[in-house]
Amino acid sequence: MPSAASHTESSYVGRFDRGLAILEMLANSGEGIPLTAIAEQLRIPRSATHRLLNTLCETGYARQEQERGTYVLTSKLQVLAFTHLSANGTVDAVQPVLNRLAADVGELVRLSVVDEDRLTWVARAQGARSGLRYDPDMGMAAKLSCSATGYAWMATMDNEQALALVGRQGFGLAQDYGPDAPQTVEALLPRIESARTLGYAMAIQTFADWMSAIAVPLFHPISRKVIGVVSVAGPVFRLSEARLHQIAPSLIAAVAEIQQLIPGSPALMSPGLTAINISQGDSV
Repeated sequence: MPSAASHTESSYVGRFDRGLAILEMLANSGEGIPLTAIAEQLRIPRSATHRLLNTLCETGYARQEQERGTYVLTSKLQVLAFTHLSANGTVDAVQPVLNRLAADVGELVRLSVVDEDRLTWVARAQGARSGLRYDPDMGMAAKLSCSATGYAWMATMDNEQALALVGRQGFGLAQDYGPDAPQTVEALLPRIESARTLGYAMAIQTFADWMSAIAVPLFHPISRKVIGVVSVAGPVFRLSEARLHQIAPSLIAAVAEIQQLIPGSPALMSPGLTAINISQGDSV
């Protein structure tokens, strides 16, 4: 007869498999999934599904949307993924992409990651060799209302979601940021709409009176969820609006190349797939 220990071990394995199945199911849903749908699709008793979801919520991997009662993933898995990227050397593979872009444009290049309702800068490469150099501390959160990074991220969502984020974070005051920092919804929305139209966001004298920036959102190649933003920033006397438009193609290509380095991407499974293929939405 099986021992009590082996029975307990089998029980843990069963719960682990079910928990992973729930995580995978939630990862494929942007709107969230109700408990009943999870239980029915995975053929798990509702009581067991409820316990597993409670555990995922308690450990920070999922949360329940109170208004709809659906369950969604938090950003904790993304944080784990980037920690893993750092540990397994993938960040070291991404860094050369940032370095090449920085050398190409001669300005500061930064990578930020989505962390629930904020964007946090986590990596950078400095391309400016002389003159004014912009070197912010990593770990700083982007001010959404007045940064190109914020505009690029908010352009991937609807206006209601974008304004909710800004409402929680607050507008960046002109005296604390740049003279052109939007102070109202009416001033902010055209900047977000411009980023949607162009495919990249620009900010001139909004984050700082001397600074310009351009940014492009980074999508996961499988889920198509935004996981970060790559930006180029520098002094306004070097980065005019015309110069920002010139930089855009190089920035877009660099983002597409980074997407190939994300675990699970089609490019990793099919090394012949190019960054241009990825950016045009080709799949294998």
